[in-house]
Amino acid sequence: MDSVTQAALGATIAGAVAGKQCNAKVLLAGAVLGTLPDLDVVLDYGDAVSNTIKHRGFTHSLLLLPPFALLLSWLYCRFRPDAFWSFKRVSVLTVSVLVTHTLLDAMTTYGTQLIWPFEGYFELRNIFIIDPLYTLPLLMAIIVALFSKTMGARWCQSVLLLSTLYLGWGFAAQQYIANRVEHNLAAQNLPNKQVMITPTPFNTVLWRVVVMDDDYYWEGLASILDKDTNIDFLARPLGAWPLEEKPATLEGLKAFSHNYLNYREENDSLIVSDLRLGMGNNLSFEFVYAERDEAGNWILADAPQRFPSQRGFEHLSTLWERMKGDQSIDANLTKQTLGYNR
Repeated sequence: MDSVTQAALGATIAGAVAGKQCNAKVLLAGAVLGTLPDLDVVLDYGDAVSNTIKHRGFTHSLLLLPPFALLLSWLYCRFRPDAFWSFKRVSVLTVSVLVTHTLLDAMTTYGTQLIWPFEGYFELRNIFIIDPLYTLPLLMAIIVALFSKTMGARWCQSVLLLSTLYLGWGFAAQQYIANRVEHNLAAQNLPNKQVMITPTPFNTVLWRVVVMDDDYYWEGLASILDKDTNIDFLARPLGAWPLEEKPATLEGLKAFSHNYLNYREENDSLIVSDLRLGMGNNLSFEFVYAERDEAGNWILADAPQRFPSQRGFEHLSTLWERMKGDQSIDANLTKQTLGYNR
């Protein structure tokens, strides 16, 4: 999730644990702890792909965060002894904030290395990386806690319950769409071996569906509010890796994306795209792996670079209409608005 949400979640948890001792300092400490795991973004692993796939690594590991939280708690109690803030209470706060950070990240589409140093990326994809309906109640609880000593902790506790229920709603909505997708794939004779269902920006009502096959992938949209259960899928070629040599970063990207990858040539550049994040041709993670020389041969890059994808918010109004169940705009949305006519 975004940094604002993680900080807000950390502050809200801290306020809930603090109870009557909830104050601005406690909320600030929770916010700082809530953003701590994301400081790994300052690390440079040498190239754009490595920086992407190694994010949410050791700083998000459920094998490392609890002992690290206990160490922080011991250090705090060692140098700032307090009758109320016992080692037990401080430990509950620090462990809760750090662990919920990585668990919330694992509910997005990006992928989180929950058991680092062991291999594996985990994601439930039941919430978008930015969702106002999740974040705004947390911010509201923090505001109440800053101005009300008697109601602050209770608001934090209540909003934590509400936010957890919202995550549960996201998962339930995803399963509802998954059942609909399964029926559509069978009716349209499409493959069902590798299917991704993930929310579109800022909501859990409109869902993006990606269906993989050997040579093509299909992309469609499905809203909880649709009256027609049919999903209009658009097929696109997957492309293939054209070189004999496969760099280690490509294998890493395959693992990171669970092989939801697309290969294409554009302006004499070999571009590899992660199909999970973004929509249509507005994909978030695209990398230039090779360039053609004057003879037309591919020259593998020493270090893959980020491809400057054009992403913006100009299509949000169209997505809003589609979210409300207007399926008549599907063709325009997938083929033109999202850049399918490249």
